[in-house]
Amino acid sequence: MTPSPPHADTAHLSDVRFASLDLPDEIQRGIRDAGFTLCTPIQALTLPPALAGEGVAGQAQTGTGKTAAYLITIYHKLLRSPPVKLSGRDANRAAPRALIVAPTRELVAQIHSDAAILGAHSGLRLTVVYGGVDYDKQRRAIADGCDILVGTPGRLIDYFKQGIYTLLGIQIAVLDEADRMFDLGFIKDIRYLLHRMPSFAERQSMLFSATLDPRVMELAYEHMDIREMLAVPAERLTAEKVRQQLYHVASDEKFSLLLGVLAHEGPSRTLVFVNTRREATRLEERLRRCGYAARALTGEVPQRKRMSYLRQFMTGDLALLIATDVASRGLHIPDVSHVINYDLPDDREDYVHRVGRTARAGADGDAISFCCDRYALNLVAIEEFLGHSVPSAIPAAELFAEEQVVRRTAHAAAPDAEPVEQGEKGGEPTPKRPRARRRGKTGGTERARVGHEQSAATGAAAAEGRAAPKKRRRRRGRRGGGESSTSGAPVPEQ
Repeated sequence: MTPSPPHADTAHLSDVRFASLDLPDEIQRGIRDAGFTLCTPIQALTLPPALAGEGVAGQAQTGTGKTAAYLITIYHKLLRSPPVKLSGRDANRAAPRALIVAPTRELVAQIHSDAAILGAHSGLRLTVVYGGVDYDKQRRAIADGCDILVGTPGRLIDYFKQGIYTLLGIQIAVLDEADRMFDLGFIKDIRYLLHRMPSFAERQSMLFSATLDPRVMELAYEHMDIREMLAVPAERLTAEKVRQQLYHVASDEKFSLLLGVLAHEGPSRTLVFVNTRREATRLEERLRRCGYAARALTGEVPQRKRMSYLRQFMTGDLALLIATDVASRGLHIPDVSHVINYDLPDDREDYVHRVGRTARAGADGDAISFCCDRYALNLVAIEEFLGHSVPSAIPAAELFAEEQVVRRTAHAAAPDAEPVEQGEKGGEPTPKRPRARRRGKTGGTERARVGHEQSAATGAAAAEGRAAPKKRRRRRGRRGGGESSTSGAPVPEQ
């Protein structure tokens, strides 16, 4: 959570001041530490009913302060309310008072960072849990007790089933990026957790997301006692100050265009989005060969490295980050100048979340998309969802990088990389697979071909009602007009 500059543009803010809200002094001090003075529209809309104890479902375009809205509500609730008294064996277990569930490890880490600033003077204990790192350390942290528990569904349920903590002391529950929970298949896990908390009449519930579809609202009505959806009215789903541009380009020319755009635009901090982890790895390798300090943020990268890449990108030490949609939701990365959709997303809502990484907090930014033959059909759904067309053009010839540069990155291996060969699509390089060791004079491919021919011959014979041909043992010796059988007679060709 980066403090706003003293003379930052406040056009994206409301007229409601945080100082006017009935908040404990401990929270007001944290808000001042974060550099906040005026509420964003979603904060001005949701904080009054939430601070009054009502259930809230909030929707607003990404980057508008949803995280701060529910964190302020949580701190207010816990500072103004006594903890729940538990009895029996639950009295001896860790009993967090607030639970925040988020779909990705990166988002959990971001929530923790924001909460540490806003709650620095509250005296409340905060614990985060997510997969990939410090299993035993996180387990001990929960067992030692905490007031606010933040985590991903899988790790939360893992520790809960071990009896490390109980959910019966929950006074407020928050689901962040709830629609993404559905997309990632976490909905059963969410229901599992909600069923083990006090009933919604005994706890406050909040749900925030950039998009709220009927599936999410059904969950809210059923398990969270949320009767109203609060949405910030906006004519456009994407931020107003995002300059969008789409280029129609062939698949095998995308990398050339990417190099040209980077050289032409001179971006200071760029997020490049792709649809697959494999493509992210390929792109990282090719860009690094061209001298760019690029890193790929995917699920295959160890968690410690992923967090390191994010820190480097947020501090400006890393200027170019390649990501799949795992990093496009909920993360607040300040001062992203450019977002490049190297692949148009398959999910039309992901376009909004990707573009929302730039032009945050009233700043401006550029979102450039490549529409290739592979993902061209995605554009129809995206524009239908946006309610308007994305400005598009055929890129000028001078916007493409020189052919020899592109060719060098496709074929020449980097010193610290594996050899690569031409990929199947778009001329992208793929790591060479080690060749299988050949046994004898007949390789695996040849054996598979011979076996297939024998199987076909057997099937044809059965179809004609005659006996299948028998295998003949090959006899060494002088070759005649054909292969010799065991009787020495020539074998006619079949």
